[in-house]
Amino acid sequence: MKYEEIILNNFTLKYPLERLAPLDRILFLDIETTGLTSATSQLYLIGCAFYKEGNWQIKQWFAQSAEEEPELLKAFFAFAKDFSYLMHYNGNAFDLPYLKQKSAQYGFPYSFGNFEGIDIYRRIAPYKNFLKLPNCKQKTIEYFLGISREDTYSGRELISIYKDYLSSHDYNLYHLLLLHNSEDIKGMLEILPVLSYYDLFNNSIKARKVQANYYNDIHGIPRKELLMKLVFASPLPVMISAMAKGCHFKGEGHEGTLIVPIYEEELKYFYANYKDYYYLPVEDAAMHKSIASYVDKEYREQATASTCYTRKFSSYLPQWDILAEPFFKREYKSNELFFELTDEIKKDRQLFSDYASHVLNVMAVQP
Repeated sequence: MKYEEIILNNFTLKYPLERLAPLDRILFLDIETTGLTSATSQLYLIGCAFYKEGNWQIKQWFAQSAEEEPELLKAFFAFAKDFSYLMHYNGNAFDLPYLKQKSAQYGFPYSFGNFEGIDIYRRIAPYKNFLKLPNCKQKTIEYFLGISREDTYSGRELISIYKDYLSSHDYNLYHLLLLHNSEDIKGMLEILPVLSYYDLFNNSIKARKVQANYYNDIHGIPRKELLMKLVFASPLPVMISAMAKGCHFKGEGHEGTLIVPIYEEELKYFYANYKDYYYLPVEDAAMHKSIASYVDKEYREQATASTCYTRKFSSYLPQWDILAEPFFKREYKSNELFFELTDEIKKDRQLFSDYASHVLNVMAVQP
């Protein structure tokens, strides 16, 4: 078994990873194998990165033959026991199950039960469409962030290179194999800023400025919109823009703009306890029986769930879950929800911060 170590001098993370865990307790992991199934393929390289004495470092364990596979497992798990957090890129789908299955084949008691896992892939994959990414492969994320690498091979292409190395022990082939793994490991460190997009949807956003704008649409019809200037906890490394549900978003660095339509129309508020109300057809509204009992019977009828409402013309903002109450609808069976833009709400900056997060999360799940 060969062992290599690289110190990444002067390398600085561009993401506040310490928010997730103490840096010296995090271990990054990536493996190289000759196939996808542990029972019919060989584990030939385990690489990891860690923070020590002010520098990020990479360790690699390399099997010069199939017989050295158990040594790789022993060396890695002996080293990993000093860490508490395991960070990887889609390792839940491949690396971790593979290592666990290989350990079981040799009767080793190794597991990842003592680690808290952080999968970069799983954190960013839900927002692939929002980021306009064709896929969420690590190299795609590197390209999105403008990160270049010296290595040009895929893991599949390296299988034949490793087999050639087994017969030739050519140092150039050995270098290619280690280079690919080390750049995958270093690449994970370099793409960490992509987690700022995860933070955008899962951490607090501050609405720094909120105002209403008036404009005429393409048909010359007057419209009204809410414009929110936002501040993010983590800076977005690449400018992004999106449009969904009639809302527009643009963000770059620590700041962004979110535009939401304001609807000026008559909407209905539906009372929940409709059995306690009468519906008055002439007024087209419901009235509590304690008052409506004085109305002539010919002008009232028992309210139903769909007729137990009061109408109000005002300015409204859309919501897709009940964020603010009371909530209004156009019709009882309508799935569209709204809340009134009252004078009190206009002064509630925290509500607008929460509302911005609400709208962005709705936009993120659009196809």
